[in-house]
Amino acid sequence: MSHDLGRRAALDAPRARCYVGLVAKKSFTVECPACRAKLTLDPELRAVIAHEPPPPTRTVEDLGAALDKLRSRSAQIEERFRQGVEAEGKKGKLLDRKFQEGLKKAKDSPDPPKRPFDYE
Repeated sequence: MSHDLGRRAALDAPRARCYVGLVAKKSFTVECPACRAKLTLDPELRAVIAHEPPPPTRTVEDLGAALDKLRSRSAQIEERFRQGVEAEGKKGKLLDRKFQEGLKKAKDSPDPPKRPFDYE
């Protein structure tokens, strides 16, 4: 039994240590390398206890360029909407033409279409 306790203590020992010795008792702050957010960690709880979002990043250097970008995006959206409206308008005609073609094929075909139970 004492042998098991010694092994258990050896397994628990690495958890209580970090690279520089014993784990700090106070919380500490680290910066996320991916998103640059600041995380406050509690070593005793082994959890994040506070989060500070990263500072916003600018994607455009000046307002004129941002406005031009918004205008071009708005124009693209308007064009896609117009194309969608045209496609919907043509959809009825397309379906009608397909129906007429199917009806024409059915009239030209000498044998009647197969019923579902004929396939068995």
